[in-house]
This record gives sequence, structure tokens and C-alpha cells, in this order.
Amino acid sequence: MELIGARWRKSTKSGNNGGDCVEVADNLPGVVGVRDSKDPTGPVLTFAAPAWRAFVAQLGSRS
Repeated sequence: MELIGARWRKSTKSGNNGGDCVEVADNLPGVVGVRDSKDPTGPVLTFAAPAWRAFVAQLGSRS
């Protein structure tokens, strides 16, 4: 899947130590991309937007 136009942003939960960082592109219609910030040309996981929202809501309910 091409993610042309994706605007990647680092998770607010990621540290600044260059370690485990996740980037999310949620500006594309109907799909959300997730990648490892240390490997920006590597693989990307994609989720349907409703599935991503449900995932994030579930995480938020556990904090």
C-alpha cells in the first residue's frame, strides 16, 4: 500500500533517548500507518481508521 502524503508524527509516549519509538500517520483517508521511527523506510503496519480508534480508546481506558 502506498502511503503517499503521509505525515508522520512520533508518539507522545516515545522517549527522546533514540530507543523504542513509534510514528503514526493518521492524515490519510480511511487508513492509519504505524512504523518504527528508527527504520523510516522499513515496513509499515496499516489499520482501518475505525480499528485504530478502537485500539487507541482501549489503551486509554487502561491508564
